[in-house]
Amino acid sequence: MIQKFYPYLGKYKKYLLLIPFLVLLDVLCELSMPLLMARVIDIGIPGKDVAFITRIGIFMIMLALAAIGFGVLNMRYSTRASMGFGANLRDALFEKVQGFSFNNIDHFSTASLITRLTNDVNNLQVTVMMGLRILMRAPMMLVISFILAYGINPRLSVVLAVAIPLLSIGVFLIMRTAVSRFSVVQEKIDALNNTLQENLIGIRVVKSYVRADHEIQKFTLSNDNLTNAAIRAVSIAILNMPVMMLVMNGATLAIIWMGGRMVYVGTLGAGELISFISYVFQILMSVMMISMVILMSARAEASGKRILEVLDTQADIVEPAQPVIAEQLQPSERLPLQKTGKVEFRDVSFKYQLTGSGENVLSNISFTALPGQVIGIVGGTGTGKTTLVHLIPRLYDATEGAVLVDDVDVRDYSLESLRAKIGVVLQKNTLFSGTIRENLLWGNPNASEEEMITASKDAQAHDFIMSFPNGYDTQLGQGGVNVSGGQKQRLCIARAILKKPAILILDDSTSAVDTGTEAKIRAAFYNNLANTTVLIIAQRISSVQEADQILVLDDGHIACMGTHEELINNNPIYQEIYSSQQEGAYIHG
Repeated sequence: MIQKFYPYLGKYKKYLLLIPFLVLLDVLCELSMPLLMARVIDIGIPGKDVAFITRIGIFMIMLALAAIGFGVLNMRYSTRASMGFGANLRDALFEKVQGFSFNNIDHFSTASLITRLTNDVNNLQVTVMMGLRILMRAPMMLVISFILAYGINPRLSVVLAVAIPLLSIGVFLIMRTAVSRFSVVQEKIDALNNTLQENLIGIRVVKSYVRADHEIQKFTLSNDNLTNAAIRAVSIAILNMPVMMLVMNGATLAIIWMGGRMVYVGTLGAGELISFISYVFQILMSVMMISMVILMSARAEASGKRILEVLDTQADIVEPAQPVIAEQLQPSERLPLQKTGKVEFRDVSFKYQLTGSGENVLSNISFTALPGQVIGIVGGTGTGKTTLVHLIPRLYDATEGAVLVDDVDVRDYSLESLRAKIGVVLQKNTLFSGTIRENLLWGNPNASEEEMITASKDAQAHDFIMSFPNGYDTQLGQGGVNVSGGQKQRLCIARAILKKPAILILDDSTSAVDTGTEAKIRAAFYNNLANTTVLIIAQRISSVQEADQILVLDDGHIACMGTHEELINNNPIYQEIYSSQQEGAYIHG
């Protein structure tokens, strides 16, 4: 795991050479002082040599200041290295997620990805920082302290030689159990974040249905599960301290008892015993620090596995070895012989990998949309309409068959050039924090003011935009919370139109718009997007009845296709849909 994360240190790798050198100097300065103190006690004080004591004292002060300086530099560089590591790792994770297909994203919940990008990375970042600060210092302190203690009295050092291995075995056994328990903790954090995210996104629905108490119970359950998992993980980890204190205190008592007898018989000086005990405490502190880092490492290991799970995931949709670059022609540049935007499905079948049922969502889909045509797609809920249009920009890949754009398999295009020529307005209308202008320019950052206004007029959005005091510079809240559902849909349509795509996909994107406004938007498609192939998924027949061709999906199959007149005269399924909507409209009227 360390080997896999090492590259993310990036330019901070140089500190891995500098920090151990600083730590070594810090440790040598600090551990020299007990020896000097022993000389003061055994030589200076009995001899009443004030000059000797003063010289040693000044030297000890200088060593202490040097140790502080080296320690501060260690903290500075280890902090920079750990923070840089965390930033690099977050960048890598975010970039990886951006390359995921919808299928990859389905595998990881959104809440889980957020936890991995924040909490899990933070666990690793803190562990790296503590490792550079402590994990390098503590072993040096332990080894050098033991060597110096051995130099003072080898017989007393036998006690430490027995205690330290016993302590190491105990810490190892405890930490091995803690790793699996901390993995469960991270999963519970995922669940808590998922509950929190769902509630905050759907807070208006919660309040509308007066379900706050129910949501509180759900959150409390997730919170309690996290608390119990954390307590269970910590309960095994906290055994580390009692075990350590038992072993080390026992060793200290043995050293004091044995050392006291040596001082009594004159084979060991009082200053030497004090120095030896100082080194014992240094060893104790070193073991405490090592165990603390190991405890953090147990949780970091669990977080590291979750991060590597994302980094090691192979994106389902990847660039071809020799990608085709799609033509970048604006609608005004598309001459009759250069028309682009042809869409063809050749015996396409598709199934989701996560459903586990193995059943096709789409089966044997074949049709052709010629450049500039308007294609309507209707059908009941769950018939695969949205899935079908997701295959065109390769948000998913077909399980069988082929989807072609301009007679080229979409899997042969570079993803950027393919998606650059396709505008999509998905079922869930997404706007981002910022101004209306910034949101519209997502479709085309280089668009002029005139082009932006024209696209807004085509989407019937210009009038309500100008009704705001700041017009196109009006700030939108997160997700566009300060505009209505219909306004949000029209802004998303304007953004897609401004992109000037060869293919425009509208997935039930006028459901929140009144029929009069929808009719004006449709008219703009026919009049102003004559060279753009438009695929419209709609629940209302009225939304697609003027389309050049209408596909009727039923249970993942194309039940029929044709113009409105052909279908209304010959197809029972289409007739039933149309009739039910007409009856509904009559009853409503």
